[in-house]
This record gives sequence, C-alpha cells and structure tokens, in this order.
Amino acid sequence: MFEFLFKRPGDKPGDKPAGQGGQAEAQAEPSASAATHSSNHQRVAQAEKLGRIGDDEAAAVEFILQCEFSELRLAAAEFVHSPALIERVHTAMRNTDRRVAKLMQSRLDAHRHREAEHRRAQAAVEQAESLLKDALLTPNHVAELDRRWSVISAPELDATFQTARAALAQRLEAQVALQRAMIDRVAALRQLGGAGLSAAELGQRLDVLAQEQDEALRSPEHPSLPRALVAEFAAGMEKLRAGLQVQEAGQAALAARAAFIDAQQAKPVAELNAETLRREWKALPHLPQDEQAAELQRRFDALLATVPQPEPRKPKEPREPRPAQEGAVKAPAREGTKDNRPRGADQHFIDTMDAMEAALQQGSLGAAADHDKTLKDAREKGMRLTPAQSDRLAHLRAELKRLSDWARWGGNVSREELIKTVEALPTQNLAMSELAKKVGSMRDRWKALDSLSGAAPKSLWERFDAACTTAYAPAAAHFRHLADERHANAARGQALVEEAQAEIARLREGSVEWKHVAGTVQRLRLAWSHLGAIDRKEKKRLDALFADALNVLQGPLEEQRKAEMAEREAIIEEATAIDPHDRHAIDTMRALQQRWQDHARSLPLERKSEQALWQRFRAVCDDVFQRRKETMHEADIERRAHEAAKEAISARLEAAADGVTPATVGKLLREAQAEWQAIGPVPRAHEARVEKRYHAAVALVQQHADQARRAAGVAQAGMLRDKLRLVQELEQAVAADNAGDTDWEARWSGLTPLDADMERTLRTRFDAALAALRGSAEQRAAYGHKLEDNRGKLLHELLRQEIGAGIDSGPEFARERLKLQVEVLQSSLKSGQSAGQGNGRGAQGGATAQLRDLCALAALADARTASRLEQLALRVAKEGK
Repeated sequence: MFEFLFKRPGDKPGDKPAGQGGQAEAQAEPSASAATHSSNHQRVAQAEKLGRIGDDEAAAVEFILQCEFSELRLAAAEFVHSPALIERVHTAMRNTDRRVAKLMQSRLDAHRHREAEHRRAQAAVEQAESLLKDALLTPNHVAELDRRWSVISAPELDATFQTARAALAQRLEAQVALQRAMIDRVAALRQLGGAGLSAAELGQRLDVLAQEQDEALRSPEHPSLPRALVAEFAAGMEKLRAGLQVQEAGQAALAARAAFIDAQQAKPVAELNAETLRREWKALPHLPQDEQAAELQRRFDALLATVPQPEPRKPKEPREPRPAQEGAVKAPAREGTKDNRPRGADQHFIDTMDAMEAALQQGSLGAAADHDKTLKDAREKGMRLTPAQSDRLAHLRAELKRLSDWARWGGNVSREELIKTVEALPTQNLAMSELAKKVGSMRDRWKALDSLSGAAPKSLWERFDAACTTAYAPAAAHFRHLADERHANAARGQALVEEAQAEIARLREGSVEWKHVAGTVQRLRLAWSHLGAIDRKEKKRLDALFADALNVLQGPLEEQRKAEMAEREAIIEEATAIDPHDRHAIDTMRALQQRWQDHARSLPLERKSEQALWQRFRAVCDDVFQRRKETMHEADIERRAHEAAKEAISARLEAAADGVTPATVGKLLREAQAEWQAIGPVPRAHEARVEKRYHAAVALVQQHADQARRAAGVAQAGMLRDKLRLVQELEQAVAADNAGDTDWEARWSGLTPLDADMERTLRTRFDAALAALRGSAEQRAAYGHKLEDNRGKLLHELLRQEIGAGIDSGPEFARERLKLQVEVLQSSLKSGQSAGQGNGRGAQGGATAQLRDLCALAALADARTASRLEQLALRVAKEGK
C-alpha cells in the first residue's frame, strides 16, 4: 500500500522495499519478524518526532543526522533551506543517503548560483562606478558593461546598476554633443578663411569661436575631443589671427597715408615742397599691394604734380675764345674738365635700373639688391643723373626698401611658424634618425630665411635654438646610447677574444676535452655573430684577433674530427654486414647504435657531416628492421582484415541507430555481439580504438532506442492529456448544468485513441458524464454532487502518487505532503502489515496502473490540479512504467 514511502525510483531493481516481507518468510524465521516489529516501533516513534518538528530548521537537521530511516530523513530535509545547515546535512549524508544528499546538493547549487550572480552583479556595478570616475570614457567600455549585465540576474542590484548606467549614458551624450560642436567649430573656422569678411567682422567671429573652444576645453568631457581636430582648430585659429593682424596693419597704413594726403591737400600749394613730401611719404607705414594702395599712390603723384617745381639754373654762356697768337698751338682740353663733363647716365646705368625694376616687379629682392649695389658704385665714381633719372632711382630704392621690410616681416612670421613646428616635434613620436634629420632641416631653413629676409631678432633666434635643443635631446641621448652600446660590444668582443686565447693555452697544455673544445668554438662563433655594432676601426682589429684565435683552435679539432668520422664509417660498415635473418641481428644493431651515441657524445662533428653520416647509418638500420618486418607482413594483413570486419560491424550499428525501435533493438545487438565474438584479433595498436568505436556504436543504438521509447511515451502522454481535458471539460459542463449544443461524441472521435486499458478507462468515465449531461436535471445534480465529493479524494490520491513518482507538489502542499507521509507510515506500522500488503494496486500494475486508477476517478479539477495531473502522466510516460 505504501510502497512509495520505502522504495524510490532511484533504488536498484533488485532491492526490496523497506518493511516489506512475505508471510512465508515471517513464519520460517521468527527472529526476523521480531526484528521487524522492533524496527516498526522505532519508525513510528521517529515519525511522531518528525511531526512535532514543525518549521524548526535546526531541529530538522538534528533529526536527519540521528534518524535511521531514509524516507523520514527525506521528509525532514524539505524544511532545511539555510546554506550552512544545507552544507552540514550534505556533508553528513553524502555517503549515507543518496536522495537527501542529492536534494541538498541541488539546493546548494541554487544558493551558489545566486551568490555567483550577486558577485558578478556587484563586479558590474563596481565597473560602472569606476567608469564614471574615469576621465576618458569610451563607448566600447560601456558596451562591454552592457553585455556583461545582460547575462546577469540580480534583481537586488538592478536599481543601483541602472542609476550608474544612466549616469554613463549622460556622459556619453555629453561627449557626443561636445564632439559635434567641435566638428562644427572646425568647419566654421575653415569657412572664415575664404568668406572675405572685414577685419572687424573676422575678429568678432574669431573671438566667439575662441570662447566656445575655451569652454569646450574646460568641460569635464574634454578628453574625448579628437586630438586632430583640436590641433587643426588651434592651427587654423593662429593662421587667421596672423592674417587678421596683417589686414589690420594694412588698413592702418592706408588710413595713415590717406590722412597724410588729406592734410597736405588742405595746405596752400605755395607751402608744399616736393622733396619734403617724398621724404615724409616714404616714412609712413608700408602699403599692401592692392587697388587701394595704388589709388593712394596715384593721389600722391597727383599732389606732387600740383607742387611747383624749382626752376633749373641757367647754364653759363661759354666765353668767346681768345684769338691765339700767331705761331701758338692750341692745347687740347683735358678729359673730364668742367667744360667737357657728361650730362645724365650712360646706357649701362639705365640698363641696370631697368633690370632692378624688373627684379622688383618679379619679387626678386636679392637680384634687386645686387643691381642697387652696382648703381651705388656707379654713383660713387662721379656719374651725374638727370632729375628724372634721380626720381626714378629714388622710387626704385623706396620700393626696394618697402619690399625688404615686407620680406623681413614675412621672414619673422615664417620663423614663428618654424619655431612652432620645432616645438611640436617632441609630440610626434618620430624615429631618432628622422628626428635628427628634421631638426637639421629646420636649422637649414632658418639659415635660408636669414639669407632671404635678413638676420632674425635675437629673441627669435634664442627661442628657435632652445626649441631645437629640446627637440634634439632624445636623439642626442639615443645616439649617446648607441655609442655606449658600441663601446660595450667592443668590450664583449675583447672578452671573447681573451676567452679564445685562454682556451688555446689550455689546449697547448693538453688538459682539455675535445667535446669541450668543440662546444667552446661553436659558442664563441654564435656569441660573435650576436655581438652587435662596433666602431669600424675597433671591429677590424677585433675581427683579426678573433679569426687568428679560432684558426689555432680549429686545427687540432679538425684532426680529431677526421678520426671520429673514420670511426663512424667503420660502424656503418659493420651495420651493413649484419644478416637480417640472424636471431642476434637486433641485439647487434642496438649495440652499434649505442656505440654511435657514445661517439656522438664524446665529440660532436660539424652539423653537415654529422647529419650525412647519421642519415647513412639510419638508412642501414631501417633496412635491417624492414627486412625483418617483412616476415610479419602476412599476420599483419590478417589482423587488418579482422579490423576491417569489426569496423564494418561498428559502422552498421552506427547507420542503424537512427531507425532502431524498441522492438528491433534486442535482435540487432545480439546479432552484432555474436558476429563480433566470431572475428579474430586486430592489430594491437588499433585494438583500443576499435573496441571504443564498437562500444560507442552499441551505446548509440541503445540511446536511440531509449529515445524512441521515451518519445512514444511522451506522445502517449500528450494524447492522454487531450482526452483527459475533454473528459474534464464535459464534467465541468455537468457540474454547471450547462447542456449546450456541443457535439461531445464528435470531439471524442476526433482525438487519437490511447492504448486499450487507458482508452477503456477514460471512455467509461466519458460515457458516464455524457449520460448524466443528457439525462434529467436530477441526474445531472446527482452526478455533479459526486464530482464535487470526489475532488478531495482526487487531490489526496494525486498527492500520494506525486510522492511515489518523486514530483514536487509545490510549496503550498508541503505540509499536507509531509502529513500524508507520516500518517500513512504510522498507520501501516501500527497495523503490523508490510508496505506492500496494504494496497494491492502498487503491486498489480506499478505507476501506470495507479495513474489509470487516478484517471478513472470522476472528480472536478481546477487548472492547477489538471496541470499537476498532466505532469504526473508525463513523468510516468518518460520513466516507461
């Protein structure tokens, strides 16, 4: 009757339930009956003690540790939920009660899983808080954090994580906004370069952009700004600022010259002097080369045209020559005298002024300066110019001075840019050679600027020299390090030479081993090849010393190696002479191999020679062994045939695994086993693999058969579920007195039939309910009362079968479940009957018969009860009972 209290599904098939015995055994063995009676009394006492425990976990643990009956221990284990107490029970029951230990292990695993999830969640929260404190937050770190949290289940820390995650999202949004604003500022700065704005408008726009950039750089998220954009903005801003300064200077010069012209035009013409005007005009700031400057120059020329020019002095009239005395000879006038003085410049001077003007128009200040020097030399030799030529020369020199001033200003701007370029070199992570080349090219460019635009101010030169020194410092340190390495390599080379010379001294004394000499020579060569760079002169000297020392060591070593090679040749000849059919051939060959190894250890030969001799010796040895193996070839062929036959059996089983059924699996495995036993042995090297494949194939066939059996059971459970639901729906209609217009027979016929016993059971229940539904109101009421009365019996029997099947009934039925276990145990023990005698249903059909009886019980069932009943049916179907 209460077999489920004493025998679980996990017990071995041959074990008898606790407390179950036959009457014949009780009559044959009175002593066993007495022992059983005493055990029953102990079981009853401990069951009563279990009923008094209640919800006290500590008392339940003590009861489990002291109780001798497994079913009572399992019932008490339902109340243990604290991790420490679970661990204690698991440790005590690990080797005593498998069911209690399994239950405790499952709860421990669940607790450890929750703790692991909590730790992972805590680590994710700490990572989120760490990212919040990080100055440079990157989206990939936040994405990785989200991936970690997506697989974590920790509701207690979800609010904390979401708060930190929201703060991270705000930081990322701020970074995106900051970067977009940076891109917009750089684009606006690029547009300003060609917008053609006035100086005032350009300065105002630049101030606004500079203020926005300063605010962005003071933002907490400024490390997220792209460095390239920040550098580009700074360079563009500096370039536009410099252009703005040039524009403002040009406008100031235009304003000054325009004011000068206006002031001179306001004066009376009689008070103006052309030379004074020209001198004051040249002293004013230089004008840019544009239309406004040309207009001012035309106005100034027009002003000069209105100024009266001084009247040129009249040349004196030549005196009349005195009449010469007769006989007197007229002396020729001396060249260069006042009467014969040339007026105006010669053609060479004019050509030089033309060339100077052309050079100024082309911007060739160096050529213009050379022409001006030539003109000065010509003037110093006493050449007189006409007023027009003097004015032209003065105008050309003024233009030369203006362009030279602009070139000097442009040279200073270029020097500023050059200084900034040099100052940026340390941040570019250049190679040392490239860095040194860059610094050298910068100095060359500075010298070129000196030749083109004049000498630089001292302050600029000091800044440039300091920047070059700072930028070149890593390269200088690198080159010093290389020099130190060369000196160190030279010292190591000298040490190797001295070591070789010391080995020569030991060799001459005769107290050295040849193996040591060979190893020393090889080691010295390898060390010399990895020596590194050395100064050329020092390397030449060390190479000569090292080569001489190695030549001295190599001579005796080569003689000894020749003797060793002759010994190896003798061993090869002995191996060639071995008769493969001799019974001692293998021993002889192994002795020769040992001799070879001894000689190889005493003095290694050169690698090439050693490999050649070893290949020859190995070929002789392989030939001897191969000829001995030929005699074993036939046996090996037979074993391989056996292997192929066994492999075919395994392959046949593997191919038949997918289509195997529970009805055919026994015959298939028996035939395969008989055929396997009839085949002879396989090669020893493949024996384990062949056996492993065969057993794996057998296991695969058995697995597919079990799966087919379980699938059939699950399908049967599904069909049972459908028909049981139909019956329950019909009974609900009877209880609700709702005849309706449903065609119940058609719905029943539309379902797949079950096995004969279960189909008959449910059909009987269905027919009874259908007859009540189609009968009178009194019949429906009577059947409805019956269904309601059987509800409690159904719950009680369902709980009993859940205990027997090992299915969890849910926390709401824990107390009823324990009470049922204790009561049934007490009643069975007090009556003096065995567990199997109280109810014959457990012995007549097992779990399937009990389920069929449960399905035959007509009773109302709610959704929870129906779900429990379907779960029980599925468990019974899977276990194949």
